[in-house]
Amino acid sequence: MGSRVRARWAVAALGGAGLLGAVLGAVMIVSLPSIIRQQVYKNVRIDPSSLSFGMWKEIPVPFYLSIYFFDVINPKEILQGKKPEVQERGPYVYRELRHKSNITFNDNDTVSFLEYRSFQFQPDKSRGSESDYIVMPNILVLGASVMMENKPMALKLLMTLAFSTLGERAFMNRTVGDIMWGYEDPLVHVINKYFPSMFPVKGKFGLFAGLNNSDSGLFTVFTGVKDFSRVHLVDKWNGLSKVNFWHSDQCNMINGTSGQMWAPFMTPESSLEFYSPEACRSMKLIYQEEGMFEGIPIFRFKAPKTLFASGTDYPPNEGFCPCLRSGIQNISTCRFNAPLFLSHPHFYNADPVLAEAVLGLHPNETEHSLFLDIHPLTGIPMNCSVKLQLSLYIKSIKGIGQTAQIEPVVLPLLWFEERGAMEGEPLRAFYIQLVLLPKVLHYAQYILLALGCVLLLILVVYQIRSQGPEDTKSQPSPAAQPDRLPSPFTPLLQESLSGQPTSPKA
Repeated sequence: MGSRVRARWAVAALGGAGLLGAVLGAVMIVSLPSIIRQQVYKNVRIDPSSLSFGMWKEIPVPFYLSIYFFDVINPKEILQGKKPEVQERGPYVYRELRHKSNITFNDNDTVSFLEYRSFQFQPDKSRGSESDYIVMPNILVLGASVMMENKPMALKLLMTLAFSTLGERAFMNRTVGDIMWGYEDPLVHVINKYFPSMFPVKGKFGLFAGLNNSDSGLFTVFTGVKDFSRVHLVDKWNGLSKVNFWHSDQCNMINGTSGQMWAPFMTPESSLEFYSPEACRSMKLIYQEEGMFEGIPIFRFKAPKTLFASGTDYPPNEGFCPCLRSGIQNISTCRFNAPLFLSHPHFYNADPVLAEAVLGLHPNETEHSLFLDIHPLTGIPMNCSVKLQLSLYIKSIKGIGQTAQIEPVVLPLLWFEERGAMEGEPLRAFYIQLVLLPKVLHYAQYILLALGCVLLLILVVYQIRSQGPEDTKSQPSPAAQPDRLPSPFTPLLQESLSGQPTSPKA
């Protein structure tokens, strides 16, 4: 008897546990997505109490800047009107260090900050040293010549004389370090002395001289604390809600984020838009495919073919023109009117005429396309590779002897890749908190529900089986009783009791 009571208590306990598990599993299925969503909302906004604030303030991803120079092989022949030939040199790799300062939270749900960058050469990752010599177009001479094309002849002749006096030539042979971070040029000193407001460079002239140990401008972005729909979007850059470099309001708009984080809960219909101070414009990337990065699900976004398309091929880009060819963007209006152009490396995705005009260029998607891999749940970049090329438009200018017989051509100077990927401890913490834990909870809710249902089923089966024998004993069925021969005394007893005569057969 005691064992049966204990069994009933055990089954009842299992049934209670099953009910609890089933209810808990059902509640998790209904409420877990909402809980995760609320936690993401809470922790990706720009707020000192959010988990991502430290990542936003001090980016844990190591960034590297890789520079590839186009070494001009035939400078003398170019001056005679021949087709340019270049050889790619590099990469020359620099560790890019970033940190934010002057972080100020404003009353209108925005935060303002300056982000400083510095670069450290990495010999072990580079193919060459900063002392390597590169033959390149003299940007000061050839750039200034194109800018003077429509000026009076007397002024152009005076410029020729100045170039000759200072020893300036159409092409120069300088070290990587000089080209990157600056070199002393007598032309710069003359310009600053007699035309102080004409040229912004006051000391050394270098293509990246203004980027090292400098900031990218004052960004003001929305925190998302009060209005999450605008989280990370740029409100102003250097106090401006739009720039004035271009020829249409649409092209002058400052759209998207500052290029570090995006809004969470992305779908394949989402796009990545950000403002680039270096390109003086906003850029939009489009969804390409879904994938995995170190076990973390990502969406890959790439540049559309229309990013640098001409206004003829893509009317919204008309404001960036005048355009020489489709696939290159004229950035002279934001680079002191110098005839500089921005594009993908080797003129990838550009008019084929551009690559055919220069020997030594081999555009292909694998090496020259840019992409960003974003964790769609949080909008945090996992892996990125931004590749852009800087080119100079050169041609013979009548009256300026240094340009000789140069045929009009967009000559590549260099292309660079900014690359960064989450790794080490930040990657492990990100995987555990935002991939592994949600996955465990996802499976746990269904396991709890299934286990609860099984335990409840055990309780029901036990009840049915335990009630069957009791009912049989209390109300036996006549058909279930075995046949027995009647006792010879039974009819006599019945007869005497009833007072009826016995049967003749008895």
